[in-house]
Amino acid sequence: MGDNKKTILVVDDERTIVDMLVYNLQKEGYNTLEAGDGETAVSVALDKKPDLVLLDIMLPKMDGLAVCKRIRQYLNIPILMLSAKDEEIDKILGLELGADDYITKPFSVRELMARVKANLRKAEITAKAMDTGIKEKEETNLLIVGDLSLDLNKFEVKVRGETIDLTLREFEVIRYLAAQPGQVVTRETLLEKVWGYEYYGDIRTVDVTVRRIREKIEKDTSTPKILITKRGVGYYIASREIAL
Repeated sequence: MGDNKKTILVVDDERTIVDMLVYNLQKEGYNTLEAGDGETAVSVALDKKPDLVLLDIMLPKMDGLAVCKRIRQYLNIPILMLSAKDEEIDKILGLELGADDYITKPFSVRELMARVKANLRKAEITAKAMDTGIKEKEETNLLIVGDLSLDLNKFEVKVRGETIDLTLREFEVIRYLAAQPGQVVTRETLLEKVWGYEYYGDIRTVDVTVRRIREKIEKDTSTPKILITKRGVGYYIASREIAL
């Protein structure tokens, strides 16, 4: 684009929503790209490589969930889903899709801009951390808690020696909790520290992400031994594996 502005791809088939989002994003200093259907969205995303995608679920030609999955195969950029209130959060934030977060319609412009800013900031911080990890790859930077082992340079998690395939957001949740084993962290704190939301955000996003992590790292998700819930408070990583 020839400048340092971040570029946002807006994908929605409702012209009034696109116009409103584009106007407000540009007012905040972002460059914008547009797509009115799923196929165009994939094409534009892969060709132009935006910094973030605002993606509606209900789209012609290819729905937003399929678009998200396709983009995620090639680009590691934040994807913020725009959903109707009755959409299944689990599906939107599904592991197999890789969406970073969602926001329900109708939404306030202020909230949406806060989410965009937070996701871009987190992506930038993560990119720098990964770059540093590559430069310092000779140094091992391991975090080990019980049967959980995190390689902070490679962004890799192992449970009992087996490598677990986590999304970047899931890794960040595990890393934050594992850095303070046994200490209960509230959902609100996770939302702030991992998602970068100081005020806006749905704590159900945290719950869904934790559930997805458990599906990968726990032997039995009904009785988790590694990532534990403190009812009514939040989550913590057990300081050591609890014997079965």
